[in-house]
Amino acid sequence: MNALIFAVALLWVVVVALIVALFALARQVGVLFERIAPMGALVNDSGPQVGQASPLFQLPSLNGGQVSIGPRQGKATLVFFLSSTCPICKKLLPMLKSVRQSETTIDVVLASDSEEAKLRRFIYSADLKDFAFVNSTELGLAYRVSRLPFAVLIGPDGVIRSKGLINSREQLESLFNAHELGVSSIQSYLDQPAAARG
Repeated sequence: MNALIFAVALLWVVVVALIVALFALARQVGVLFERIAPMGALVNDSGPQVGQASPLFQLPSLNGGQVSIGPRQGKATLVFFLSSTCPICKKLLPMLKSVRQSETTIDVVLASDSEEAKLRRFIYSADLKDFAFVNSTELGLAYRVSRLPFAVLIGPDGVIRSKGLINSREQLESLFNAHELGVSSIQSYLDQPAAARG
């Protein structure tokens, strides 16, 4: 009987210790979330800067028609630079399709600089027929795109609102968040003192 009482008492001590450990772990997770800020698009310093006018382009789309890069009456433009061989680019395509369908104030333009035949196969295999898709080396050079995927958000007035290297859905969303907050990037917003953020 004494052994049974001892075993039950020991189990209660273990349960209480586990509850204390669980609360301590939950507190540490909360502290960790406070310390780790969201990671926005990786902004580079080359090419036209946020707040400057975008270079102007009038380019043919591989899906037909012409594409204007620059001021657009009442609509922002997201220029997304990608490659048919880039796995991260392919991973982000569903997000771009969602943006194209749900955001009525943003036009999504896909851009690449590859062989036209390869891009046409890519458009067909990835079901990108509804996108404006330009094949232009000059466009990539104008924005100094050195790594992919890269995106530039241009306001209706033709001014670059945000830009950066995109590796995840969160980084793509950070371009829109930076535009809505009126800052060049999420990092610059988080670097401001809390009072300045309002």
